[in-house]
Amino acid sequence: MQKMEDMRDAYGEALAQVGEDPRVVVLDADLSHSNKTDIFKKKHPERFFDVGIAEANMVGVAAGLSLTGLIPFIHTFSVFAVGRVYDQIRISVCYQKANVKIVGTSAGLSDAHDGATHQSVDDVTIARVLPNMTVIVPCDGIEVRKAVRAIYEHFGPVYLRIDRMPVPFVWESMENCQFKIGKASILREGSDVTIIASGCTVHLAVKAADQISKIGIKAEVLDIHTIKPIDEEAIVKAAKKTGAIITAEEHSVIGALGGAVAEVLGERYPAPLERIGIKDKFGESALDWDDLLKAHNITAEAIVDAAKRVLKRK
Repeated sequence: MQKMEDMRDAYGEALAQVGEDPRVVVLDADLSHSNKTDIFKKKHPERFFDVGIAEANMVGVAAGLSLTGLIPFIHTFSVFAVGRVYDQIRISVCYQKANVKIVGTSAGLSDAHDGATHQSVDDVTIARVLPNMTVIVPCDGIEVRKAVRAIYEHFGPVYLRIDRMPVPFVWESMENCQFKIGKASILREGSDVTIIASGCTVHLAVKAADQISKIGIKAEVLDIHTIKPIDEEAIVKAAKKTGAIITAEEHSVIGALGGAVAEVLGERYPAPLERIGIKDKFGESALDWDDLLKAHNITAEAIVDAAKRVLKRK
């Protein structure tokens, strides 16, 4: 059985580690156990603040703290992290280039049982359009740990998106994962088609590449963890190399990874593109996350089918 880890556990441990820096302060909107910020709270209680269910206030407080030289990390579910407080993030954080790290958990469809109101299908698009914002969607617990360290060292607004449930490891070790903001990672080499994925779909992309290799299709797999600034050079290089692109994400295909890749291809090197993701719909209630992913056709099998379609368009 493939080894798995809850991204939130990895996040909480990594946050506590960067919290050894006394400039790091943590704010949470009454979800510290779910967000795993309680790990930081136990180690650094004097720098942990539960603001209650008051997300807009949390953003404003964080912006103010950042102006004093502190490094605030703020937390709530992804659906609330940028949507509910868009105006506060836009003016208090992004306009001022404030050094605030916004962490959205229970992202995408991973909060299955809470239904559409708690499932973020549009948060990456909302965050990505904001000037000065960096947007990161890690694929597993190892990449989460790398991302936390990277955004702590990076100056400026960041939105980090994390799923709720355990996901398979894509990376073998911390040493093996060469994470750098704005730079894609090549997980598989291939010459026929390129699968570009982010977040929990990265392991599906690897699985799909392994499946289609059995029928003679050589798929390249790119892990694009940074949606903004996106690695344009990696996308153009892939398009020139394979001439066919698939994107896979646990998000609306409008404006996030699929939209960003389409923009790059359209402006710099047109190539056939198939997008796997949520097709302009809200989520829905389910007992199981996998059932929701299947309902929205976010599977390795869907990526395989997309590969066959896009190859016909080359």
